Formats: sequence, structure tokens, C-alpha cells
Amino acid sequence: MTVRVDRSFELSAPPERVWSFIADPENRARAISVVDEFTVTDPASHKVTWQVALPIPFVRRTVTVDTEDVTRRPPEYVKFVGNSSVLDVTGEHEIVATETGARLENHFVVDGKLPGVEKFFKRNLDDELENLRDELERHLQTTR
Repeated sequence: MTVRVDRSFELSAPPERVWSFIADPENRARAISVVDEFTVTDPASHKVTWQVALPIPFVRRTVTVDTEDVTRRPPEYVKFVGNSSVLDVTGEHEIVATETGARLENHFVVDGKLPGVEKFFKRNLDDELENLRDELERHLQTTR
């Protein structure tokens, strides 16, 4: 019941600007369509609790997913883990400098603990990464 997705985006912005977005766990939570709301529980440790609404059988309420950045190497890499009774998620974001800006390499693993979780993420995780890209590009256009 594990889903893995690897996807990269080329961006015409310097790595430091990409880092300013991707290093913020609130920005990452905001970009995920199934995160109904989130709460920063420990800003110093980069812990955020997500309330996730999964449109699958057996899940009739939002699921609490406690996330934490477990590795941070500014300005190039952040890894987070999230745990809940329904799923575990690991996300990694690596920023690589390019001639024209930066490439953001994303790696996600979702381990479902209930039937239907892996099927949902298998169908939708690529779209969620596209949402992340859209939010990042919006951020880059509106900030300097």
C-alpha cells in the first residue's frame, strides 16, 4: 500500500527564492488540496498538523496528520515526515542550481494504512505536485 512519486520542475528563479517558499511548511500545506486546515504546532522545529479530508470509503471525517521537517540543509534540501492513523507520508524537496535558475526535485512516498488510501494518492499525487508548482510560481511572481 505504498505510492511513490518523483517529479521535478524547472524554474527561472534563483535557488534562494525557491528555498524561501519550499522551506516553509505552511506553504507546502497550503498547496495540498486535501489539507482542509493546518496549525503550526512548533515553529522552531517546523512542526505542522494537517487536517486532511480524503474522499475515500472508511474515512468519514478529517484525518489529523502530524508533520515535521526532519532534515533541513538551507538553501538546498528539506525532508518532512507526516504520521497519522490512516497514512504516513515522506516528502523531500531538493533545489538544484541551473544555468537559468533552479530545478526543484520532489520525492514523495505515501504509505496507506486503510483500503483506498493508496489508490487515491496513486491517482492524485501528481496533481498535488502540480498544485505545489502553481503555488510556488505564484509566490515567485508576487515576491522579490
